[in-house]
Amino acid sequence: MQLHKTIHKTNPPILSPNLSEYEDIRSNFEWSSIEKELDWLPNGGLNIAYEAIDRHCLKGNSNKIAMIWEGKNGEKEQYTFEEMRIHTNKFANVLKNLGLNKGDRVFTFLDRTPEIYFSVFGTLKAGCITGPLFSAFGPDPVRDRLENSGAKVLITQPDLREKIKDILHELPELKHVIIINKNNRSELPLNYGEINYHEVMNEADNEFDEISTTRDDYSIMHYTSGTTGKPKGAFHRHNAAIQHYITGKWCLDLHPDDIYWCTADPGWVTGTSYGMCAPWINGVTQVIYEGGFSARKWYQIIQDYNVTVWYTAPTAIRMLMKAGNEVPKNFDLSQIRFCASVGEPLNPEAVEWSKEFLGLAFHDNWWQTETGAIMISNFQFMDIKPGSMGKPLPGIFPGIVDDEGNEVSDGHRGQLAVRPGWPSMFQGYWNDKERYDSRFKNGWYITGDEAIRDKDGYYWFVGRSDDVINTAGHLVGPFEVESALIEHPAVAEAGVIGKPDPIAMEVVKAFVSLKEGFESNDKLRRELMAFARNKLSAGVAPREIEIIETLPKTRSGKIMRRLLKARELGLPEGDTSTLEDD
Repeated sequence: MQLHKTIHKTNPPILSPNLSEYEDIRSNFEWSSIEKELDWLPNGGLNIAYEAIDRHCLKGNSNKIAMIWEGKNGEKEQYTFEEMRIHTNKFANVLKNLGLNKGDRVFTFLDRTPEIYFSVFGTLKAGCITGPLFSAFGPDPVRDRLENSGAKVLITQPDLREKIKDILHELPELKHVIIINKNNRSELPLNYGEINYHEVMNEADNEFDEISTTRDDYSIMHYTSGTTGKPKGAFHRHNAAIQHYITGKWCLDLHPDDIYWCTADPGWVTGTSYGMCAPWINGVTQVIYEGGFSARKWYQIIQDYNVTVWYTAPTAIRMLMKAGNEVPKNFDLSQIRFCASVGEPLNPEAVEWSKEFLGLAFHDNWWQTETGAIMISNFQFMDIKPGSMGKPLPGIFPGIVDDEGNEVSDGHRGQLAVRPGWPSMFQGYWNDKERYDSRFKNGWYITGDEAIRDKDGYYWFVGRSDDVINTAGHLVGPFEVESALIEHPAVAEAGVIGKPDPIAMEVVKAFVSLKEGFESNDKLRRELMAFARNKLSAGVAPREIEIIETLPKTRSGKIMRRLLKARELGLPEGDTSTLEDD
């Protein structure tokens, strides 16, 4: 296939990979050697914000551009590391002036504006725990997360505040709502008791000299979905900075002069670990685009800002493929020297497409909310096996185990597990020690993913070992969707599955049975779709709803999602001996 001349990398940066002697480094690796590459606090403590921002100012890089921001309305702003230091200091002082203490939870519910980054790092400087929420969430997910965490502060914007205003009174532990009206975009007034972000930031001091966290103090909390119950808050320590740093350096191959772009929203763990922490701990300039997906716009951002390292999701890559091979021919993408993906398996076709039309192969990697940072990676120096997750990061010891936690031999499918103790390992699920403990067996952290390791040491994702749905890289718990649906007055029962999709990997499909007096029709189906979207979000709500007479259940009354999925996909139904009698 003939390529347009601008797609070829005519003068790519010639840089040696940061990691090349893999086997030797892995054999002799000690985390203590990586710790020496960070600066640490003057009192010996560790703070993610200090490592990501302040230390670069102390090393003479105050005037280096840290953030290049483009808004959804075309606004453009830039911030140096010194300006980032001042803005985050100010926000730390705002929280201090509000009486917050170390360990208090501070959540953001914002679009990707610079202020979310100031808020998150300011929160970390103040010793509080930050919890970024996805701006597309509906009121139910926001309420559940704020309620479970006992959040004391919510930082949001006028339009998003309007979306969740009816649930705020249900949160007695929420003491302060801070409103950011970026560039006076909104004419909505402040409500009684709300705090104007811009006013308190103008009044706050530029210096904050009280950063006093240790490596073991809690830092970031993200909610992750499971098969049963509502999402659980996985929380991490400031110690994660060590792994954020080295994975940015080795897995994303970040060099000092790189212009880096991570497309993930801060509401997901990729958007904090690799859209905030890793690039700035490595001292690189980062591009942030507030708007949504557009193939043409994305290529334009890469071209206009001379992006050299690009980190995105397989769903986005497949959407670029769907947009057609002619679109990238209109842009000069020759500055990209490394691109990587995360969130779900990257299919081999996408790797071959990127080699053909972007001049580079996407390097896939594997990690989770719970792991906090990349664990298995296709490193820059490696030969890629398209479809593989790659090899373990030095210092990480994964294995493939059976149901009892015993390792199986290469080539055999089993549970992907990891020996505990890595720096960015989550420290618990908030207020749910039992669930946390259940993730460990026979000296392993059990990931919930099934995989195979081949004879060359490469790992290959096979599937989930539970009912959790991976849609566009976001894990959706079926229980959360089912709970929302049965709140509709017409719905008696609901069962939710993941249905294979060529773009998003899976989409959410719901099966519902109706209460007496309600009739199945297209109008009701559309009403249920809108109801779920309003309560959850477009990304979490069902893409399809099928109304059926009864849902298959065990004799104990548990809905058999496995059977729903088998029937939907025309697969063998397996053992149905526990199915309740018709």
